Parts: sequence; C-alpha cells; structure tokens
Amino acid sequence: MKFGLHIRAGSPEIAEFAERLEAEIERAGGSVVTESDVAPAMVLAVGGDGTMLGAVGLALRWDVPVLGFNLGTLGFLTEADPEQMSVVVRRLVDADYEVDERLTVSASIGDVSEVGVNDVVVEKIDSTRLVNLEVVIDGTEFATYRADGLIVATPTGSTAYSFSAGGPVVDPGVAALVLTPVAAHSLFDRPIVLPADSEIVITVRRDRPVRVNVDKSVLGQIGDGDRVTIGKGLRRARFVTFGAWTFPGLVREKFGLE
Repeated sequence: MKFGLHIRAGSPEIAEFAERLEAEIERAGGSVVTESDVAPAMVLAVGGDGTMLGAVGLALRWDVPVLGFNLGTLGFLTEADPEQMSVVVRRLVDADYEVDERLTVSASIGDVSEVGVNDVVVEKIDSTRLVNLEVVIDGTEFATYRADGLIVATPTGSTAYSFSAGGPVVDPGVAALVLTPVAAHSLFDRPIVLPADSEIVITVRRDRPVRVNVDKSVLGQIGDGDRVTIGKGLRRARFVTFGAWTFPGLVREKFGLE
C-alpha cells in the first residue's frame, strides 16, 4: 500500500516522528511516495489541524482518504495519537479501518474556484473599516451585513473559525452549511444553518474590497459589485476512522467539558 506524507515543516519533533513513521510503514510492507510520484492510496498528515487541511487538499486532488497523526493542539481533524503509530500503521496496511465521508464547500469567483473541507471566509482587508456584504440565498435576497466578514462553514469546519465567531457546533453527519457573520453591526447578527444544497452568493457593496479564503488559502480579492458564489463541493472529503469515537464524545474531550 502506497502512502503520501504531508508533514508540518519547521518542527524537529515532527520531522523525527515522520522518519519513524516511514520506517514503520516499510516494516509493515507499505511504502511512502512523494508528491511527484504516482498517486498514493492514502494521505497521512503529521501535525495539527492546519497540516490536516493541507493533507485533505491533496487527498481531494487524488480522490483518496486521509488520516492525521495529532502532534498539534486540539486535533479535531486528526484521528490517531503518535503513541499509537505501530498499531495504526498495521491496521492501515491490513485495510482494517472505515472511511467517514464529509461534506466539502466550494467557492467561485468568475472562472476561478476552490474546494475546502472547513470553510469559506469573506473578510475585510482594511482592519479599520467594516465591509458591506449582500447575501442572496437560492436566488432570494436575504440580508446585507455591515461586518468584519462572513463565514460559510461545513459541519467539519463548525468547530473552527465559525465557532470562535459564535456559530453552532454541527455534527459532521448533518448535511448543512453554516453562515456566520463576524462582528456584525447589523440588526440580524445570528448564524443561520442552511441545507447543504444551498447556493449562497455574496456581493460586495461600497468601495471596500474583501479577500476570499478557502481553508485559509487565498482564492482572490473582490471589490464593489463583485461576487463570490458558495455551495457544497462536488467531491466529498474522506477521513479514515477506526470507529472508536462519537461526535459528542469528541467535543467533550477536545473542549474539556465536565
């Protein structure tokens, strides 16, 4: 079985773990390929949730599943602890795992588009000025926000930026998109949960440009009268799981609930 490794750079601890992981894969009868080689059967991420987002992007490109070893902090997206490396590698090589398919989100500016697993963020560029963002949902005018920005998150991304902006935590088993305003100076400033098939068009009003990010990567910049169209991605992200957790249990563990 061929594995592609996606590793957070700049950490001696992570680099050392990645070397041990590659050796363990080879001992188990698998192999590690580079991004220039043929597509792997699975992508392994070594780091935290940020590293995992990059790995998911590669996995989506190759249409293969992804698993993360958590050497970060919260680790909402990562499945395995470093101490479990030998057991995890053996189970992967033996195909003793399940695959959890997750909704993705797509953003398009003209002919340029990108797909992410967490969120699309439309945010102000000038830190001192609010932006005006008109929202149309499935062809119906919804609201115009004066805010720092807007987030459209998947259930997977509901525990990331959307959560810190006051959005709800949504189980990944729910097919939905969450629209969350960031620091809105509007009468209606609550998040709204929408069906996964919704089309959300955000248009910039007034001469204050915004930046559009997909999973923290910049898609582009748009100005007055320009729009970004957001909806579910055509391809679902596939996360390797060993079926040992529930979403409420994961939330309890990661947030230290009592």
